[in-house]
Amino acid sequence: MGTSLITSRYFIVFSGCLLLAIFLICFSWTNSPISNTKSNRLHRIAISSPSPQHPLDPLSLDEISTVQSVLRSYPQFSFPNAFPSIHSLSLEEPPKSVVLAWRPGHAFPPRRASVIAFSSGKSHLLTVDINSLTVLVHEIVTSVSGFPMLTPEDLATAVSIAFSNSTFLDSLISRGLDPSELTCGPSGWFGPLEESSRRLMIIDCSTHKDTINFYMKPIEGLSALVDIDRNETLHIWDIDRKIPVNSDPDTDYRYEVQKEKDQPSSCKVNPIFMIQPKGPSFEVVGKHLIKWAGWEMHVRPDARAGVIISQVKITDPETGKYRQVMYKGMVSELFIPYMDPTDGWYFKTYLDAGESGFGIQAMPLDRLNDCPTGAYFMDGVFAWADGQPYLRSDMICVFERYDGDVAWRHSEGLMTGKDVREVRPKITLVVRMAASVGNYDYIVDWEFQTDGLIRIKVSATGMLMVKGTTYENMNQVPEEEDLYGTLITENVIGVVHDHYINFYLDMDVDGSNNSFVNVHMVKQETNEGESPRKSYLKVKKHVAKTEKDAQIKLKLYDPSEFHVMNPSRINSIGNPSGYRIVPGGTAASLLDLHDPPQMRAAFTNNQIWVTPYNRTEQWAAGLLACHSNGDDTLAKWTEKDRPIENRDIVLWYTLGFHHVPCQEDYPIMPTVSASFELKPVNFFKKNPILRVAPYSKDDFLTLRSKASA
Repeated sequence: MGTSLITSRYFIVFSGCLLLAIFLICFSWTNSPISNTKSNRLHRIAISSPSPQHPLDPLSLDEISTVQSVLRSYPQFSFPNAFPSIHSLSLEEPPKSVVLAWRPGHAFPPRRASVIAFSSGKSHLLTVDINSLTVLVHEIVTSVSGFPMLTPEDLATAVSIAFSNSTFLDSLISRGLDPSELTCGPSGWFGPLEESSRRLMIIDCSTHKDTINFYMKPIEGLSALVDIDRNETLHIWDIDRKIPVNSDPDTDYRYEVQKEKDQPSSCKVNPIFMIQPKGPSFEVVGKHLIKWAGWEMHVRPDARAGVIISQVKITDPETGKYRQVMYKGMVSELFIPYMDPTDGWYFKTYLDAGESGFGIQAMPLDRLNDCPTGAYFMDGVFAWADGQPYLRSDMICVFERYDGDVAWRHSEGLMTGKDVREVRPKITLVVRMAASVGNYDYIVDWEFQTDGLIRIKVSATGMLMVKGTTYENMNQVPEEEDLYGTLITENVIGVVHDHYINFYLDMDVDGSNNSFVNVHMVKQETNEGESPRKSYLKVKKHVAKTEKDAQIKLKLYDPSEFHVMNPSRINSIGNPSGYRIVPGGTAASLLDLHDPPQMRAAFTNNQIWVTPYNRTEQWAAGLLACHSNGDDTLAKWTEKDRPIENRDIVLWYTLGFHHVPCQEDYPIMPTVSASFELKPVNFFKKNPILRVAPYSKDDFLTLRSKASA
């Protein structure tokens, strides 16, 4: 196999007695899956498990336990030591037509689990029927490269292998490091060292001595290549021993540490809360169906995608009936390549969803600081490698937001002689999750507006991935030397990198058969004598016929709008009903198209793709992304150039950031955000929030009386 990428940036803390060479593995984060002991797991699954109330409700604790039992009694896995490692266990969604036809009170479609397991170097894809307790499908994958996403148990194994190697330990000790003060984790794509039949990882370490922020204290130049299935250390890199560890005493970002330091009083801000005297406006039906201000949507946690938004509908204010907007939306993949080609860094490129699970890395949300008061919280239920369920509490929150923004307004004054001030406040509904992917934290918001607009925002914060250096000041750096980043403090370089987040958007605008339209804007020159104007902007519409026809690279000086429209839903004016994707966060990858990491993340070759709906095509980097060579990706699927006009289609959008680090990103970076929108276009007869009431003095008096009670 030509390439590999180990994405997970979980780090594992080791402590123990060197004389006995015993190391106790635990995660730095107390809420991480691997930090839970077996007894803690058993305690957590004792929580009551409600029955599903919607065909798309996630698997419950009881259902996952049932699947585990079915697999343990399955003849192919029942031999001694034959039970595979479970890498993914989630709801197998019923066929789309079945879900669309289902109504509350109707019989439930069969509850089934999709399982990806790994054993003896082979990946197994299984479908388990929970009602009949049978394995319906069992496929051993041989058609494409790649392995299932890594489990927390895999990550712990990788680090324990490195620490059982005497050469690796001797290297640490010779550098004056105490192994009990190290935090280590696997990462990387590593080119010619990779073998297609082996799951390999590269182990790097940092020190957490005197700080929780080990990310800012890397041990530069020491790495170990391990085979996690054969429990072997294949190679040790031990270079650059003269590079010191960052000695800055002020890297700990916790408030209990920082509050002891002086801060100008002018920098302090008093707490601000949004108060809802009458309570939240949204309704939760069952556990996962949300209704708010004419919207209805199903929300569920997912181990790989993080959060899945399904069956999005909105009420037409003219008819009072629901209309379809989107069948399913989710994060499909993330790609984070670091731009340092040297020996200790070239392999640091990451696919965070397909190789370690974006949802698995979602930590419990802080109920006061991640989400406001009045928020509704959802738990995630996932499976360990042995198939046993565990609970990720408070993984998703749903809340209303008012930032003082305006939904619409208009004033009249001196020029017309009319005294008019009409303003409507903008209230939105937010579905939020946050994934702590090692050093980086990603916050994903799905925000719904009353006017029918959906905004999808990704925010990045957390810690940079940094490189140790001998340089303490830029005046020491030779002019011709490329640091591959920014010297952000003494002996520390913040390495340049990119972030790309691909979204899967199964649009169903007023039904499943849609078309993709490029509304292209071009300069049109006027004829001589036609007008005092020499030119104007002219709109040309082009309906994409095939997949390649719909691949879009955004260009500032070649502008277009991009519509998903329903050609069979024509309004009274004669326009087709549609939704427009409004691009944002439009960074594009500058890597060579034949660079192996780029081949595996080829979904970044375009910002927009459109494919015909295919339930097997949901993950932009492929179902088995770990160690893949890019032969099962969005770019590969679209080479077939299938018809997409007036069909059930999926829109794919890649949001991107370029990140050139700066000193303000150290030791923890302020949040940066980018977003894109799905906006109705000729979908409603008129402004759908024309009749929304403004706030009144009575509302303010109610607010004051409630606040003083």
